[in-house]
Amino acid sequence: MNQAALAIDHQTIWGAEEELSVLTFNLNGETFAIEATVVQEILDLLPETHVPGSKPFVSSVINFRGKVIPLADIRLAFGMEVSEATIDSRIIVIELSMGGEPTLIGIRTDRVYEVTTLARTASELPPSVGMRWRADYIDCLVKRGGEFVIVPNLNAIFVSQGDRAAVANG
Repeated sequence: MNQAALAIDHQTIWGAEEELSVLTFNLNGETFAIEATVVQEILDLLPETHVPGSKPFVSSVINFRGKVIPLADIRLAFGMEVSEATIDSRIIVIELSMGGEPTLIGIRTDRVYEVTTLARTASELPPSVGMRWRADYIDCLVKRGGEFVIVPNLNAIFVSQGDRAAVANG
Protein backbone atom coordinates (compact mmCIF):
# COMPACT_ATOMS: atom_id res chain seq x y z
CA MET A 1 0.00 0.00 0.00
CA ASN A 2 1.47 3.38 -0.92
CA GLN A 3 1.77 6.39 1.39
CA ALA A 4 -1.23 8.17 -0.22
CA ALA A 5 -3.46 5.15 0.46
CA LEU A 6 -2.11 4.96 4.02
CA ALA A 7 -2.89 8.65 4.49
CA ILE A 8 -6.50 8.04 3.41
CA ASP A 9 -6.80 5.12 5.86
CA HIS A 10 -5.23 7.29 8.57
CA GLN A 11 -7.93 9.92 8.02
CA THR A 12 -10.62 7.23 8.13
CA ILE A 13 -9.85 6.09 11.68
CA TRP A 14 -9.83 9.65 13.02
CA GLY A 15 -12.67 11.06 10.90
CA ALA A 16 -13.35 14.59 12.13
CA GLU A 17 -12.34 13.72 15.69
CA GLU A 18 -9.29 15.08 17.47
CA GLU A 19 -9.24 12.19 19.94
CA LEU A 20 -9.82 8.48 19.52
CA SER A 21 -11.22 6.36 22.36
CA VAL A 22 -9.21 3.12 22.48
CA LEU A 23 -8.51 0.02 24.51
CA THR A 24 -4.77 -0.45 25.06
CA PHE A 25 -3.14 -3.86 25.42
CA ASN A 26 0.24 -5.57 25.30
CA LEU A 27 1.64 -8.04 22.79
CA ASN A 28 5.24 -9.18 23.33
CA GLY A 29 6.17 -5.98 25.17
CA GLU A 30 4.64 -3.62 22.57
CA THR A 31 1.62 -1.44 23.37
CA PHE A 32 -1.25 -1.68 20.91
CA ALA A 33 -4.60 0.13 20.85
CA ILE A 34 -7.87 -0.70 19.13
CA GLU A 35 -10.90 1.51 18.80
CA ALA A 36 -13.11 1.08 21.84
CA THR A 37 -16.20 1.04 19.61
CA VAL A 38 -15.30 -2.39 18.16
CA VAL A 39 -14.65 -4.00 21.57
CA GLN A 40 -17.51 -6.21 22.74
CA GLU A 41 -15.96 -7.71 25.86
CA ILE A 42 -12.70 -8.55 27.64
CA LEU A 43 -12.52 -12.14 28.81
CA ASP A 44 -10.27 -14.21 31.00
CA LEU A 45 -8.78 -17.10 29.04
CA LEU A 46 -11.35 -19.68 28.01
CA PRO A 47 -11.08 -23.30 26.89
CA GLU A 48 -10.10 -23.37 23.21
CA THR A 49 -10.98 -25.94 20.61
CA HIS A 50 -8.23 -26.45 18.04
CA VAL A 51 -9.50 -26.60 14.45
CA PRO A 52 -7.60 -29.27 12.48
CA GLY A 53 -6.07 -27.95 9.25
CA SER A 54 -6.51 -24.31 10.23
CA LYS A 55 -3.84 -21.65 9.84
CA PRO A 56 -1.77 -20.78 12.95
CA PHE A 57 -3.12 -17.19 12.86
CA VAL A 58 -6.63 -18.46 13.71
CA SER A 59 -6.06 -22.04 14.83
CA SER A 60 -8.84 -22.38 17.38
CA VAL A 61 -12.33 -21.30 18.35
CA ILE A 62 -13.98 -20.37 21.65
CA ASN A 63 -17.53 -20.32 22.95
CA PHE A 64 -18.63 -16.70 23.43
CA ARG A 65 -22.17 -16.37 24.80
CA GLY A 66 -23.26 -19.55 23.05
CA LYS A 67 -21.62 -18.62 19.73
CA VAL A 68 -18.55 -20.25 18.27
CA ILE A 69 -16.07 -17.52 17.32
CA PRO A 70 -12.53 -17.67 15.91
CA LEU A 71 -9.64 -16.90 18.24
CA ALA A 72 -6.84 -15.00 16.49
CA ASP A 73 -3.27 -14.37 17.51
CA ILE A 74 -2.33 -11.14 15.69
CA ARG A 75 1.26 -11.53 16.90
CA LEU A 76 1.66 -13.94 13.98
CA ALA A 77 0.50 -11.28 11.48
CA PHE A 78 3.25 -9.02 12.86
CA GLY A 79 5.87 -11.79 12.79
CA MET A 80 6.17 -11.83 16.58
CA GLU A 81 6.96 -14.88 18.68
CA VAL A 82 3.96 -16.56 20.25
CA SER A 83 4.33 -16.54 24.01
CA GLU A 84 2.80 -18.73 26.67
CA ALA A 85 -0.33 -17.50 28.41
CA THR A 86 0.16 -15.92 31.83
CA ILE A 87 -2.14 -14.87 34.65
CA ASP A 88 -2.44 -11.47 32.89
CA SER A 89 -3.40 -12.90 29.46
CA ARG A 90 -6.85 -11.92 28.20
CA ILE A 91 -9.06 -12.31 25.14
CA ILE A 92 -10.53 -9.18 23.59
CA VAL A 93 -13.73 -9.91 21.68
CA ILE A 94 -14.20 -7.47 18.81
CA GLU A 95 -16.79 -7.02 16.09
CA LEU A 96 -15.58 -6.18 12.60
CA SER A 97 -17.48 -5.86 9.36
CA MET A 98 -16.15 -8.66 7.14
CA GLY A 99 -17.69 -8.88 3.69
CA GLY A 100 -20.48 -6.58 4.84
CA GLU A 101 -21.39 -8.89 7.74
CA PRO A 102 -20.74 -8.15 11.43
CA THR A 103 -18.22 -10.75 12.58
CA LEU A 104 -17.14 -11.52 16.14
CA ILE A 105 -13.46 -12.39 16.62
CA GLY A 106 -11.44 -13.08 19.75
CA ILE A 107 -7.90 -11.68 19.95
CA ARG A 108 -5.30 -13.12 22.34
CA THR A 109 -3.36 -10.54 24.35
CA ASP A 110 -0.60 -10.71 26.94
CA ARG A 111 -2.26 -8.03 29.08
CA VAL A 112 -5.08 -5.49 28.77
CA TYR A 113 -4.31 -2.04 30.15
CA GLU A 114 -7.09 0.53 29.94
CA VAL A 115 -9.64 2.43 27.91
CA THR A 116 -8.11 5.81 27.15
CA THR A 117 -7.99 8.47 24.47
CA LEU A 118 -5.25 9.10 21.95
CA ALA A 119 -4.68 12.53 20.44
CA ARG A 120 -4.74 12.93 16.68
CA THR A 121 -1.94 15.50 16.93
CA ALA A 122 0.35 12.83 18.44
CA SER A 123 -0.31 10.34 15.62
CA GLU A 124 1.87 9.63 12.62
CA LEU A 125 1.75 7.29 9.68
CA PRO A 126 4.13 4.35 10.01
CA PRO A 127 7.49 5.05 8.36
CA SER A 128 7.82 3.69 4.83
CA VAL A 129 11.30 2.29 5.56
CA GLY A 130 12.82 0.60 8.56
CA MET A 131 9.60 -1.02 9.80
CA ARG A 132 9.78 -4.68 10.71
CA TRP A 133 6.02 -4.98 10.18
CA ARG A 134 3.85 -4.50 7.11
CA ALA A 135 2.87 -0.82 6.96
CA ASP A 136 -0.65 -1.66 5.76
CA TYR A 137 -1.21 -3.56 9.02
CA ILE A 138 -0.75 -0.31 10.98
CA ASP A 139 -3.23 2.58 10.88
CA CYS A 140 -0.87 4.85 12.78
CA LEU A 141 1.65 5.21 15.56
CA VAL A 142 0.74 7.52 18.44
CA LYS A 143 3.34 9.09 20.71
CA ARG A 144 2.33 8.76 24.35
CA GLY A 145 4.79 9.54 27.07
CA GLY A 146 8.13 8.06 26.03
CA GLU A 147 6.66 5.29 23.89
CA PHE A 148 4.71 4.64 20.72
CA VAL A 149 1.28 3.06 20.78
CA ILE A 150 0.56 0.98 17.68
CA VAL A 151 -2.95 1.25 16.24
CA PRO A 152 -3.30 -1.85 14.03
CA ASN A 153 -5.50 -1.95 10.94
CA LEU A 154 -7.55 -4.98 11.98
CA ASN A 155 -9.56 -5.07 8.76
CA ALA A 156 -6.37 -5.24 6.68
CA ILE A 157 -4.96 -7.97 8.94
CA PHE A 158 -8.05 -10.16 8.89
CA VAL A 159 -8.80 -9.66 5.18
CA SER A 160 -5.18 -10.46 4.29
CA GLN A 161 -5.08 -13.54 6.52
CA GLY A 162 -8.45 -14.66 5.15
CA ASP A 163 -7.21 -14.26 1.56
CA ARG A 164 -4.14 -16.34 2.38
CA ALA A 165 -6.33 -19.06 3.84
CA ALA A 166 -8.64 -19.03 0.81
CA VAL A 167 -5.66 -19.28 -1.54
CA ALA A 168 -4.06 -22.06 0.51
CA ASN A 169 -7.33 -24.01 0.68
CA GLY A 170 -7.85 -23.84 -3.02
